[in-house]
Amino acid sequence: MKKLLFPFLSLMVLAGCNDAPANPKEANVATEAIAGGLEIPWSINKVNDEFYISERTGTVAHIAANGQVTHQPVNFSDPLSSAAEAGFLGFVLAADFADSKQAYGYYVYEQDGRSFNKIARFVQADGSWNETDVLLAGIPTGNVHHGGRLEIDENGVLFATIGDASEPELAQDLGSVNGKILRLNESDEFEIYSHGHRNPQGIAWADGTMYASEHGQSANDEINIIEEGNNYGWPVIEGDAAEDGMETPFYTPGADDTWAPSGIAVKDGLLYVAALRGTAIKVIDLETGEVTDSFEGFGRVRDVFVDGEDVYFITNNTDGRGTPSENDDQLYRLGNE
Repeated sequence: MKKLLFPFLSLMVLAGCNDAPANPKEANVATEAIAGGLEIPWSINKVNDEFYISERTGTVAHIAANGQVTHQPVNFSDPLSSAAEAGFLGFVLAADFADSKQAYGYYVYEQDGRSFNKIARFVQADGSWNETDVLLAGIPTGNVHHGGRLEIDENGVLFATIGDASEPELAQDLGSVNGKILRLNESDEFEIYSHGHRNPQGIAWADGTMYASEHGQSANDEINIIEEGNNYGWPVIEGDAAEDGMETPFYTPGADDTWAPSGIAVKDGLLYVAALRGTAIKVIDLETGEVTDSFEGFGRVRDVFVDGEDVYFITNNTDGRGTPSENDDQLYRLGNE
């Protein structure tokens, strides 16, 4: 497939849809609460015993080894959008963060009364973060379907998920980055890696295989195995539907269940899936393709993170669609049964 480069984009306005709120219940698994009082957290990063978590309000929650939380300011080149689901979303530390203090961020901004997505490079200095380079801006969006996940593979390559901005036909348009997974090349330009996505919000790798989570229209959420150049069907097909030249998912809960999957992570052959509407962490065996566990009782779960030993996750009950409890939102370490 021809690779299209997008150093900058034109502007467009689009509309969106809604998720139902979640009602937390008694947890069915032991956990350790690492920190609370997070402000609509989105992406987890961990360096040694410290965490850096993006917050939609426009800050980075720094969690020290003793659990103390500091909301570090982020200086953006454009004001954050006030649209639903907007703000500071994807955030991933550079592979050489210990030395460079660099990171990549994905945020929804406002310009002339319209909302757009941007991917930029940031540098930490004196307890705050400064935007230094714009990698991709003017990405069309509306109230929802921003995508927003950023992840770096084992080779240090940055990937980004872009939603269809509630304009489904854009997912099949190779002249648009909407409804795509992008890869950053050596020239600091993004190229289309896969297309036909609705609202992908998670990326993870297992033994070199790339997986991505994706929101279905009302159900039919998907976990896909991502291969370069492939078409994942939206809006022509979703869930178990099939069409020549389009990929069906590795796993879907089908038309009778909805997860609204967000961040994903892999540990010991298991895929951990943060479920917003599903209000759980769903666990899928990557060998059998079966759901083996569903850790519930925390409300909406936005992201999961594996540091090699432990599984961490963040709740997202303060995002306007959940039912916050005292000290929400929180960072947890998943306990062993």
